[in-house]
Amino acid sequence: MPLLTVKVIEGVFTSEQKQEMIHNLTETMVAIEGENLRPVTSVIIEEVKSGDWGIGGTPLTAEDVRTLATEGSLH
Repeated sequence: MPLLTVKVIEGVFTSEQKQEMIHNLTETMVAIEGENLRPVTSVIIEEVKSGDWGIGGTPLTAEDVRTLATEGSLH
């Protein structure tokens, strides 16, 4: 029974985007392991509070992620 856990920073992704993640990750697992595992494939989206996720010793916020997505870097 595949269980996929995805951690994202709270406030970055919309409900629709998270539903798309769940759908696409499920489809990927089914493509790898076969259709029979679809009913037992679970995907969990866990949101981490903005600022409670750090990279390289620096807290990362939802705004930082949006900047990264649009500009390609944080600096």
